[in-house]
Amino acid sequence: MITIEAHQPAALAQVAESILAHFGNQRIFAFFGAMGAGKTTLIKAICKQLGATDEVNSPTFSIINEYMTMSYGPLYHFDFYRLNKAEEAFDIGYEHYFYSGSYCFVEWPEKIEQLLPNDYVKVSIEVDESNDKRTITFGR
Repeated sequence: MITIEAHQPAALAQVAESILAHFGNQRIFAFFGAMGAGKTTLIKAICKQLGATDEVNSPTFSIINEYMTMSYGPLYHFDFYRLNKAEEAFDIGYEHYFYSGSYCFVEWPEKIEQLLPNDYVKVSIEVDESNDKRTITFGR
């Protein structure tokens, strides 16, 4: 596991770069962290690094957003916060996305963790409220 500290939200761009440098060949990334920890902000930074041409925002209500890139095809961004049980992921056809070979970025993966492919990259974000520092740990 790799750990990086980010003292400002703007530093997440370097974290995104590091995640892709270490695990850019992986396609499933699961983002763990409390509400407001910076999961969506980090996913935005990663999508920017990958050349997303669409605006990246949280799919809280839609559950999944798709962003296009010139080099990597579609990127899929999931937010499973509103799911009550993992079986609800079947309704959106999660397996089509997870096994498509496209990048998939999953917020609130604890809701569907048993459905994630074995080779996903775990990204955990912890926030020190006293100084707004984020500690990001990632690996397989």
